[in-house]
Amino acid sequence: MHTEAIQDLFSKFDSLHVVVVGDVMLDKYWWGDIERISPEAPVPIVSLHHEESRLGGAANVALNLKALGAKVSIASVIGDDANGVLLASLCAEQGMDTSLLLKSKQRPTTSKIRVMSKNQHVLRLDDEVTSELLVEEEHTFIDMVLRFLQREKPQVLIFEDYNKGVLKENVIHRITQHCKEIGVITAVDPKKNNFLAYKEVDIFKPNLKEVREGLHMPIDTVDEQSLTAVHEALFATLQHRTTFITLSEKGVYYNDGNKKALLPCHRRNIADVSGAGDTVIATAALVYAITKDPAIMAAISNIAGGIVCEEVGVVPIDKATLLAECTRLLQ
Repeated sequence: MHTEAIQDLFSKFDSLHVVVVGDVMLDKYWWGDIERISPEAPVPIVSLHHEESRLGGAANVALNLKALGAKVSIASVIGDDANGVLLASLCAEQGMDTSLLLKSKQRPTTSKIRVMSKNQHVLRLDDEVTSELLVEEEHTFIDMVLRFLQREKPQVLIFEDYNKGVLKENVIHRITQHCKEIGVITAVDPKKNNFLAYKEVDIFKPNLKEVREGLHMPIDTVDEQSLTAVHEALFATLQHRTTFITLSEKGVYYNDGNKKALLPCHRRNIADVSGAGDTVIATAALVYAITKDPAIMAAISNIAGGIVCEEVGVVPIDKATLLAECTRLLQ
């Protein structure tokens, strides 16, 4: 791609409205010092000195979309609790539309508390309910999202599944069908439980571990032949438009039935792979919405995933850095 074409593509991100549907989380970090062992049990005492709260799960995908310039609405079910209030306020601070966050009396806001000392991860506490939405919540949520899609006509909808119960099979089917009817592009980052429920989506983006679990395929050798077999197995059930598989240090693979390729990753100083998948699905959805070209989608998303792996912790992509790297690598 020429520099002007890349710049033009990136400038068009600002014109897109994306709805992210899925499991949002609150990532909490409790920082402290360990100086002694408890007299009550052989465990360290952590003297806390500060706390930090960050957006996680589907909300991190939304953060990446905002960082790239898109308008974002976040659709999920949160608890009617203090963590839910905090999560909604963090989303609003980032300029996200939070009108599709449904409060539940039946389940807490998913939160992960990480106890940290001298950059070491000492303990993690998870507060969550992972059972599927109750029927009354499910119907309320579906109706709310469908009315919003009909009224706002966004260009893209991303399903972000973390197996926390929001994306029930009926929720997936009803929303996907409505998107097809009104011409909204659908992308999905799947997980094991409903892996084969995302029928007729535009972009199906699992990683290699999710493919192995979801299809019960060993995939001992990662090459174009084995990945083409994966695409064909997926397509037989999903009838989707494009397979896009992230392969960690081996790069990415795409196949839409016409074009296919295994793209190697670019050399990076990898610090932390956390959150890279969120960056990839956000970037892929925006690029595909504008170009409808899986090759360009895969090339740019591959670069984006590598960039965020150079940072410690979960951080959204920096648009200027991505633009500079795409200009350097895609000429």
